[in-house]
Amino acid sequence: MSPPLDAQLTDVRAHALKLEDEVNKVIVGQSKAVRLMNTAIFARGHVLLDGGVGVGKTTLLQAIARGIGGAYERIEGTVDLMPNDLIYHTYLGDDGRPKIDEGPLLRAGENLSVFFFNEINRARPQVHALMLRVMAERHVSAFKKEYRLPHMIVFADRNQVEKNETFEIPSAARDRFMMEIPIEIPTDRDLKKSLIFNTKFQNAEKLTQQVESGILHFDQLNAFSEQLQNHIKSSDVLEEYALDLWDATQHPEKFGVKMESVDVTRVIQTGASPRGMGMLMKAARVNAWLNNRDSMYPEDVHAVFHEVISHRLVFNSMYENRRTALARELTANIMSTVAVPSTTFSKAA
Repeated sequence: MSPPLDAQLTDVRAHALKLEDEVNKVIVGQSKAVRLMNTAIFARGHVLLDGGVGVGKTTLLQAIARGIGGAYERIEGTVDLMPNDLIYHTYLGDDGRPKIDEGPLLRAGENLSVFFFNEINRARPQVHALMLRVMAERHVSAFKKEYRLPHMIVFADRNQVEKNETFEIPSAARDRFMMEIPIEIPTDRDLKKSLIFNTKFQNAEKLTQQVESGILHFDQLNAFSEQLQNHIKSSDVLEEYALDLWDATQHPEKFGVKMESVDVTRVIQTGASPRGMGMLMKAARVNAWLNNRDSMYPEDVHAVFHEVISHRLVFNSMYENRRTALARELTANIMSTVAVPSTTFSKAA
């Protein structure tokens, strides 16, 4: 007999927070990113990672993958990468004959838990198309059979510096990712000093081995996430507030939202999609649960608003080259300007 839902929610929350603690022991200065990635895992959403070269994205992902269990796979985006490279690769065997092996999407089968697509914008649109379909459907056909990938979460990052031989991900494709999470160099001087002088941070493989393995059960997260989503409640007042936030991403001027460097009436071409707002609510429910609440509050929406919404905003073409800074400014101003419901939300004890 399975334990009551409340006991299960409490038990899994303890394990989720332990995962964060374990990862934060070996990945310093990224506690906010770790919390957001944990949120995406329990909301079962794919993630874009925003960060420069050498900031620790791969190490962070390997640490999280070790904690949740299952297989970790990775592929590098290159201009000559073909869709089939995700599914199989060919090589010459010892006998000189061509051989075919399963590629990174298929190697682990249903045990695939975390898939990292490094520099996804270096790959061609045909590769993006296949990857996005697999992300949505969590299965792929190959070798005359169907491969199911029910537990896979995709993390992808983009080369944001070099423009040659890159293929920007279009807005419709970005909308498939639940979040875009920044991985930034810590600003604290002591943390920066540790990163360059403490030798333990120079061996990524040894570092990630310090994370306790199997803190969560990757193959139980889908069912648990569904229970969690059904358990966390929202009020009519909060739902009206979420609708106002959605309208503000479409027509910020209606709510008095302003921006310093641009005319807010000209900057937005398309705001958040219905899918994006649905994902916002899923992430907000997880944030409420991680904070030991069974109802959503405005701060739960605020905690994930920028990461869920900013990459979905479509700016008019003249502003696209400044989209990262403008999106951050706009989402911050929406949250600070759109009125939070005056009804008091009584906090859980």
